[in-house]
Amino acid sequence: MTSKLFKQSVIPGFGVTLGFTLAYLGLIVLIPLSAVVWKTTDLTLAQFWATVTEPRIVASLRLSFAASLIAAAVNACFGLILAWMLVRYRFPGKKIVDTLVDLPFALPTAVAGIALTAIYAKNGWLGQYLEPLGIKVAFTPLGIMVALIFIGLPFVVRTVQPVLEDLDKEIEEAAASLGANRAQTVFKVVLPIILPALLTGFALAFARAVGEYGSVIFIAGNLPMVSEIAPLMIITKLEQYDYAGATAIAVVMLFFSFILLLLVNTLQAWTAKRTGRDL
Repeated sequence: MTSKLFKQSVIPGFGVTLGFTLAYLGLIVLIPLSAVVWKTTDLTLAQFWATVTEPRIVASLRLSFAASLIAAAVNACFGLILAWMLVRYRFPGKKIVDTLVDLPFALPTAVAGIALTAIYAKNGWLGQYLEPLGIKVAFTPLGIMVALIFIGLPFVVRTVQPVLEDLDKEIEEAAASLGANRAQTVFKVVLPIILPALLTGFALAFARAVGEYGSVIFIAGNLPMVSEIAPLMIITKLEQYDYAGATAIAVVMLFFSFILLLLVNTLQAWTAKRTGRDL
C-alpha cells in the first residue's frame, strides 16, 4: 500500500520535504486566504448577500470571469499555434519572436495597459482604423479581453512548448504511414498527447486573467455596469474603508476561481491518465 501511495526516490528526505512544503504552503497560501474568509465574518449572512448581489458587483464579476475564460480560450488556440511554430520551424527572426513571447512577463502591467490604450484608442495606431468600421476596443469589454489575451499568452506557449519539443516526429510519420491524413494526425495523435499541457496553460492563463488589474484598468474605461472588473470593485471598497465588503467580493472570486480551476485540473488529470502520460 505504501509503495502505491508514495513513489520511492533515490535521494531520501520525504518527511522533511513534505513538512517544509506543508509549512510553506500554509504560511504563504492558506493563512492569507483564511484571513480573507475570516474577515467576511464581520458581515452577517444578509449583509454578505446584499454586498455580493449588488448590480454593479454582479456585473463586474460576470465581466471578469467571462472575459478571462474567453481570453484563456483564445490563448489556448493561438498559443498552441505559436508554440508549434517555434518548435517545428526555422525562420529568420525566430529568436526575436521567442523573446517577445516572454515580454508580458517582464513588462509592468501599468505600462502594458497604457500601451494598449494608446494603440486601440479612437485616435490610436489601430483604433483610428477600427472605429470607422464600428469596432470599438478601448473602454469596452472587448478592450478588456485584448489586455487579458496579451498578459496570458506566455502561460500557454511556455507550458505547451516543452511537450512539443519532447514529441518525436516519428510518431507523426508512423501515423502517416498507417494511412492517417494531416487532420487525423493532428487531432487523433498529436492533440491527445499535448492536451494535458494545453489545459494547464489554459488554467494558468485564466488564473492570471481573472485577478489582473494593472493592464486592464487603463483600457477598460471603468464604465459602471459596462467595463468595471471585479478587482476594481475590491479597490473601490478598500478606498471607502469597507474592508469587509472588499473581502466579500474576494471570497466570491476565490470560490468560483477554485471551482473552475478544480474542474480544469480534474479534466487534465483524466486526460493525462487516458493518454498514458500521467506521472
